[in-house]
Amino acid sequence: MALELNDLRYFIEVKSKGSLTGAARSLGVSQPSLSAAMQRLERHFDTTLLLRERTGVKLTVTGRALAYDAEELFEVLSRAERRVSGLEDEEAGRYVIGCYESLGAYFLPEFLRGFFDAHPKMDVSVHNASSADVREAVVERTVDFGVVVNPRPHPDLVLVDLFDDAVDFFTCAVDGASPARSLEDAFERIEKGPLVHAARVTESQSLIAKLEERGAVPRRTLACGDFELVKSILLAGVGFGLLPRRVAAYGHEGKLVRLHPELPFFADRIALVYRADMHKTKSALTLKDALVAHGKRMRSRD
Repeated sequence: MALELNDLRYFIEVKSKGSLTGAARSLGVSQPSLSAAMQRLERHFDTTLLLRERTGVKLTVTGRALAYDAEELFEVLSRAERRVSGLEDEEAGRYVIGCYESLGAYFLPEFLRGFFDAHPKMDVSVHNASSADVREAVVERTVDFGVVVNPRPHPDLVLVDLFDDAVDFFTCAVDGASPARSLEDAFERIEKGPLVHAARVTESQSLIAKLEERGAVPRRTLACGDFELVKSILLAGVGFGLLPRRVAAYGHEGKLVRLHPELPFFADRIALVYRADMHKTKSALTLKDALVAHGKRMRSRD
């Protein structure tokens, strides 16, 4: 026999009033109905919960144990009801934003500062992975919103364009260094190397292939795991490298410059992705709208 929550509520009221008569009156039910509920509980737990006396009822040892746990259970249920109601109607909740590290490094700090100030009851965590992996995590519902580069369409996803970027050739403009004076000069530098690049990034591989098609093959290359390391190496004045323009610019404006404007580059589109069947609570829509607005502000600065 399944345990009925109403029977537990009745039991708590009996404990509070100290009698079946008083509890029945408080609950607005008949005393026979209340007695039947107490009997169901005793059969379910296979124990005596109440001792009937002339002045009312007293709880047994097992009755006191059940009352303690039942009161705790109803407090948990009440807390869950308040939390769920808040997620539906208030700006409260926990969400995960996914993006790769370098994109997050220039996109998230300003966004999170303003968002947390405006929405103190909302919590956000960050999931770092490649754009392809973030997209799959959104499909699988382990990430709520993804800020990704060149996402492939998916029938379960909504894609909202935020801003543009491009992977390009950069060199350090400190200690007297400067961009290439001509395309020929750029090719000479490329051949001398070293070329620093993130080996796992398909855009970098595509640009290296374009160089080879034009006969510009670096004598030395330095493959790294991510754009942040490429950037640090270039800032130290080592060779030239492949970076998204926004990654090259943030935090070190003017220190990294394009090697030459006529060199090939790979255009990128940064988009927000989320599930089409996303539960559209007030808090989820608030976060989605804030991410879109921040992306549009970045686009307006170009």
